[in-house]
Amino acid sequence: MIHRIHADLGITPALLEGRALLQYEEAQGLVPAEKAPNGRVHFLLSEAAAAWRAMKEAAQSDGVDIHILSGFRSIARQGELIQARLDGGMAIEDVLKILAPPGYSEHHTGRAVDVSTEGIKVLQPEFESTPAFTWLSGHAGKFGFMLSFPRANSAGYGYEPWHWCYRGR
Repeated sequence: MIHRIHADLGITPALLEGRALLQYEEAQGLVPAEKAPNGRVHFLLSEAAAAWRAMKEAAQSDGVDIHILSGFRSIARQGELIQARLDGGMAIEDVLKILAPPGYSEHHTGRAVDVSTEGIKVLQPEFESTPAFTWLSGHAGKFGFMLSFPRANSAGYGYEPWHWCYRGR
């Protein structure tokens, strides 16, 4: 399935060479981690969801707002996100700097979250300058979350201060 999706999107093996990408299975047994104000429910694995809720509560106790923009994402959905950018005129080489190829996204694991806070544009490097990022940088590890894509990361993605993955305690 992944090879067919890659072929349909124009993702060749050459585009993946030299990048430290791990292939992931889609998580099973997901549970609700957070419900957004718009009603969208974000799902994670049970342990990751519990850790997220505990971390969010601790942040709120410290006066810091954090919320999930994206949690679990299927392989098919990852393909749709890439296709939308291709349809918008982006070259696949540029898309793969900001989105993982289907099958290679931490979101497939049910452990990754894209995080935001009030008052900023979402999924932008400016998240780094927020109290939320400062708080996460100092506290997320206590809850088992790590920043996945720092500057100059080996996976070849742009810097993503908003993307955190539960690795366990």
